[in-house]
Amino acid sequence: QVVVVESGGGSVQAGGSLRVSCQASGYRYRRYEVTWYRQAPGKEREFVSGIDHDGRTTYAEVVKGRFAISQDNSKSTVYLQMNSLTPEDTAMYNCRYRALLPGKDYWGQGTQVTVSS
Repeated sequence: QVVVVESGGGSVQAGGSLRVSCQASGYRYRRYEVTWYRQAPGKEREFVSGIDHDGRTTYAEVVKGRFAISQDNSKSTVYLQMNSLTPEDTAMYNCRYRALLPGKDYWGQGTQVTVSS
């Protein structure tokens, strides 16, 4: 069993920065992926960024060059550093921890990010 908790959201003005965190506690799988998604009101959930057990990273085109994902294995935490934020980045940010074997997903409750113009 894995418990996922996101934190670090908040309100910021356009051009500002925030760092959100995703901590996965409980059983530690050797092979995993951690993915950030976001969903704005009235819109579908969209992929933001991901990282795997080997440190391979992926980014959505809309955040490339602005967001950076990283992980601290000693803290079982994945960070998403978000820079040059725009109002279009306003959304609920959710983290998914995927244990590749046995292919199970664990989700957190999300953290709200609000960017004002």
